[in-house]
Amino acid sequence: MPREQAVKARKERNAALVEVMLLSAMADGRVSQLEMQTLLRRVIERPEFEGTRPEELNALVESSAQRLSKAHDLEEILASLRVRLPDHKNRMLAFGLAASVAFSDHRATRAELGLLKTFQAALGISEDEVAEIIDVIEGGGSLAEALGEPLERLYAEVMVLVSAADGHLKEAEARALVESFASDPLFHNVSPERAQAFVSEAVSALVAEGLPQRLQVMAHGLTSHAQRLKAYQLATKIAHAGGQEPSLAEQRILSMLQATFGLADDEVERLDRQA
Repeated sequence: MPREQAVKARKERNAALVEVMLLSAMADGRVSQLEMQTLLRRVIERPEFEGTRPEELNALVESSAQRLSKAHDLEEILASLRVRLPDHKNRMLAFGLAASVAFSDHRATRAELGLLKTFQAALGISEDEVAEIIDVIEGGGSLAEALGEPLERLYAEVMVLVSAADGHLKEAEARALVESFASDPLFHNVSPERAQAFVSEAVSALVAEGLPQRLQVMAHGLTSHAQRLKAYQLATKIAHAGGQEPSLAEQRILSMLQATFGLADDEVERLDRQA
């Protein structure tokens, strides 16, 4: 089943992300309290772990530690990481999380730097990407800055939520959605291929995690009132596409978006009229 496969892939990815942080923490032979605090803080701030309960996180850390202890050597672990982190974005994230732990005390030991070089080679991270990630971490910034996680992807996901309101997103609907959001000046730097990737990622996340959790991610990522108004405007355009009135399911999604984003009734009415 697609949902079960997506949920399994998410769990395996998250376990891999925790494992790289644990490896980084253990690189110099001991795990400090500051390193564990950094690990937990990074997990809490990342949308990949959104909705994970404290007891689930504890179990994930414990199972990841057990898995590492049973591995025969580092190459076996790296091979497993490559399988569970098949795309470059997640590999970049894994390296960033490992570097965050290594530099948690504002310096990295020789052993930690050596392990980061090993991660870099194993996961195919370029020197420029490493430099950007380290600069952000040393400056106390969010990994989102180094990973290039654009707001456009969140805007695309809002539109996906509306287009999939009836539980189905046909390929033709996905193409129309991409064309719709790509025509907005907001997306002038987004190529058609990248737009399609945004949509595919949004669909996968919705299938794997469900609507309530994805709404939490929207609220977490779209923080300013202007961003939330823009997101709702794009969602309304999808709901009114083709001159049709929104279906009951689409109206429900729009109402949930309004509540999630804290938009006033007069703002919503104005955007509905414009659509």
